[in-house]
Parts: sequence; C-alpha cells; structure tokens
Amino acid sequence: MNKDIKTSTLLDFISEKFISEELDNDSMVQIIEHCGYYLNLKTISDYARENKISYNGAKKFRKVVKIFGVKFIIDND
Repeated sequence: MNKDIKTSTLLDFISEKFISEELDNDSMVQIIEHCGYYLNLKTISDYARENKISYNGAKKFRKVVKIFGVKFIIDND
C-alpha cells in the first residue's frame, strides 16, 4: 500500500469518526497537537528564537508549511 493510499485511509477514518460523533472537537484538537509533537512543529519566529538564528535564516534551513494561514517549520529529522 503506497503512502498516498495510507494517508487517504487515515483521513477517511478520522472523517467517519467525526461525522459519527465518535470524535468531538476536543478529540480533534488532541489529534492536531499529537501530530504537531511528532513533526516538532514550530512557528518560524519560535524556531528562530530557540535556535538563535534570524527569521530568514530559519526559513532557509528547514521545511516551511502553511497550516490554517500560519507558517510553521517542521524539524523532526
């Protein structure tokens, strides 16, 4: 099974559980926080401050993703 199919299966599972009310808003927030932990997700500003580098420097060295209109750095290498 390829990665795209596994991702799609997981997203479908979450959707089904939310629609059937087996997952509520609090559960969904916990899932987001859990994923953020594994990604070591940080705003660019927080990442730059923690690593004592400039904002622009942080953008050059790590992958930047935009989630909910906010730019984050993934640092889970």
